[in-house]
Parts: sequence; structure tokens; C-alpha cells
Amino acid sequence: MTDPSPDSAFVEDAPKGLLSLPEQERERLSEALQELLASGSINGLEPSQTALYHWCRQYLEWLQEIAALSGLDVALLHEERLVQATPRIASLRLRLRQDATLVWLALWYAADVRWRDEGQDQAFLSVAELNDLLQDQLLPDATAVIPRARLREILRQAVKFNLVRLEAAEPFEESGIEILPAIRRVIPFRDLAAWAETAAAFGRVEKPADAVEEELQAVEEES
Repeated sequence: MTDPSPDSAFVEDAPKGLLSLPEQERERLSEALQELLASGSINGLEPSQTALYHWCRQYLEWLQEIAALSGLDVALLHEERLVQATPRIASLRLRLRQDATLVWLALWYAADVRWRDEGQDQAFLSVAELNDLLQDQLLPDATAVIPRARLREILRQAVKFNLVRLEAAEPFEESGIEILPAIRRVIPFRDLAAWAETAAAFGRVEKPADAVEEELQAVEEES
């Protein structure tokens, strides 16, 4: 009798793990990974994602294992009912235009004031208040007024990444924004001083988008 070939031995000894999952579980795992790659998180408070969130909570190790192969770290934030992914590699980091970066900085600031300074559990403001924050208080020299259509687009992008909830109204400036805790990990400043250091860059000469991104990444690496 001949010795078994190396190939057949490899098949016999191949690890099972994720490769042996039932088809239904593989489909759920694929759905969760695609959602994390597309939007960065899975929000269990959203009715359309509640079932997927609970599946991720039950099979978190599977999700973390497959996400790591895709360059993501995955954390379960049960108090917030959130599965959050953060990129390990630069190619997966979100590249924002300068006006979007400014809006996200303003949202972080508004939330920090309400959570840390005012001791509130939730952070709400209107689109009009966000505009005032940008133009009059935070970054008056950094940018012209962001057009309504562009601001709507930026906020919808923030909704996609579970950073805010947007309650649309007419006129648009009366729309309500709830800033979600996930913003503290997407824009992970240690404190307001770290935020101010990055925001100050917008008050000097205008920088290309890549330079702004490098500053935000530097803050993230120090956190």
C-alpha cells in the first residue's frame, strides 16, 4: 500500500473553524462583514439591523476572525447596541473632503460639550445650530458657507456611518441631528485640547485634503 500523498494529508488535517460553518451562518457572517466594510458599524437600535446585531453579539469571535483578515478590528459596544469596526490599514480609512472634515469636527465638538460639559445623555442640535457653530464660533475663517445640498450630502454620509441620526424637516435648516457615541471612535480625540489642535489648522492657510487627513490620523495614532 502506497503512502498517502502530501495533498491528501493536508485535506485530512485541514482546520475546520469558519470553513465548516453551516450555510445559514456563513450567509449571516458575510452580511455582517459587508455591512461593516460599507458603513463601519452595525446599529442594533435600528429595526433593520437588530437581528444582525444580536447575531454578531452571539458569534462575535467568528466576526472578529474574518474581519481581521479584511484589515478591520471589531468591538462590541453593548451599552450603545453597536458593533463597531476600525481599520487596521490605511487603505480602508475614510478619505473626507475638507468641508466634510469640518462638519464632522463640529459634530464632535457639539457632542463633547453636551456629554462632558453639560452632563447630558444625548446630544441634539438642528442643522441651523450646526451652521452657526461652524460659521460664528468654531471655524469662522476656515471655509465659506457650505451650500445646503452639500451639507445634506455630508450629513447623510454621517448617517450611513452611524455617527448621527437625522430627522428631516422643511426648511432643511430645521432638521434635527442626534449625534451618536460612535463619533468618539471615528474621530477619537482624547479631549477638547486635542480637538482644538487639529481644528486650528483650518484657521491658517488652506491645506489640501491629504494634509488634513494626515493631521486627523496623527491624532488617532496618539490616542
